Amino acid sequence: MSAPAAGPGTEPAEGLALPTVAVVGRPNVGKSTLVNRIIGSREAITEERPGVTRDRKEWTTSWLGQPFVVVDTGGWQPDGSGGELAALERKISAQSRKAALDADLAVLVTDVTTGVTDPDLATAELLWRRSGPVLLAVNKVDDEGREPLIWEFLTLGLGDPYPVSALHGRGCADLLDAVVGSLPEAGEPAAEEAAAAQADDLSTLSVAIVGRPNVGKSTLFNRLVGEERSVVHDLPGTTRDSVDTLVETPAGRLRLVDTAGLRRRSRVDEGTEYYATVRALRSVDRADVVLLMVDATQGITHQDQRLAERIDGAGCPILLLLNKWDLLDTEQRITIRTDVGDRLGFLSSAPALGISALTGRGVARIMTSLEETIEQYRRRIPTRAVNRAIREAQAAHPAPGGARVLYATQGATDPPTFTLFVNRRLPPTYLRYLQRRLAEIFDLGATPLKFHVRFR
Repeated sequence: MSAPAAGPGTEPAEGLALPTVAVVGRPNVGKSTLVNRIIGSREAITEERPGVTRDRKEWTTSWLGQPFVVVDTGGWQPDGSGGELAALERKISAQSRKAALDADLAVLVTDVTTGVTDPDLATAELLWRRSGPVLLAVNKVDDEGREPLIWEFLTLGLGDPYPVSALHGRGCADLLDAVVGSLPEAGEPAAEEAAAAQADDLSTLSVAIVGRPNVGKSTLFNRLVGEERSVVHDLPGTTRDSVDTLVETPAGRLRLVDTAGLRRRSRVDEGTEYYATVRALRSVDRADVVLLMVDATQGITHQDQRLAERIDGAGCPILLLLNKWDLLDTEQRITIRTDVGDRLGFLSSAPALGISALTGRGVARIMTSLEETIEQYRRRIPTRAVNRAIREAQAAHPAPGGARVLYATQGATDPPTFTLFVNRRLPPTYLRYLQRRLAEIFDLGATPLKFHVRFR
């Protein structure tokens, strides 16, 4: 490794017009060790325990004559671990999140010995929101025997992983070649700086259009984007599958996501189509609302049913769109409505709209339903009303074994999330009963509710 610009004892960089590289990831994957390797000195503190790095720290360095600022961050912990350290963890994660979104380039560090974890997926989801480049480093690949394990990390949707050993330096030169190859010239603004300021508006809700191939997803996407609303910015996906577009609507700014058609796994070819499918499923997981399109002329297929189950499991509101409605006669429309009730009964609260993406018939109703769904998704309910509803539900149907909700409060929106303080464990079936009752009482429609249960 060539001599870096910053030697031992160099102060963190301040006010330099240099491109920035943020090294991010969950705790204890070797971020600080990699930073030390990059800057050529042990400036970042490293220990074999999580949480050592808490603040963002910056140093100037260079590679192949290209100077840049490297930013060491604390471990990204989106959910926190609770307890006395929860507030500190939230602050550390907030700093890491800001560094990841503000940098010209982000390097996500993962650990080959543990494989892909939920925090890795959460961090990758954050990095998808960037308009700038992201590199994926799989750390602790200390020898060739571990290299085949890196391909699991393709599921993060961040491109080909770079195998490195931050401790021994193995593979770090290849990673740095990619880093400087992706950076803007020193002293020049990043090419997409202005666009990123708009694209990274995290208050924007994501609406994914999902369905089997050839059901009309792209036709609907183009109609919603090109004819109904003003386009703010286009964000093309890294492969042929997903395209995100920000549009202004009466419900506010929305990020519409056009995804690849999802087929049965046995019919998915290797290569590009496989990763398109992975990316489409990731779009479902990070969506706030999903528009599930089916071809009404074909009825509800087994694949439609499986896809609906997958989306329902992601826990976001669903709008069911019965496309090519104009091609059906009255008897066929009755049949498809019955088919929806029989095969998609678990989506009974989801609006089912007959539309024609090609002609535009019924498309305006989509935006009306979206406005209602978004209002429900962001609704905040007074604590007094929540507890009154819980008491009524318990009086009508008490929990088994003397279990009771003593107190409840809404802790978050998007979707409405409630914390229940209980005297003993509540069965999952009873929690689902309470979710249904709250949804009915407060007219939350297809919006799923989340519960956090705490013992008192």
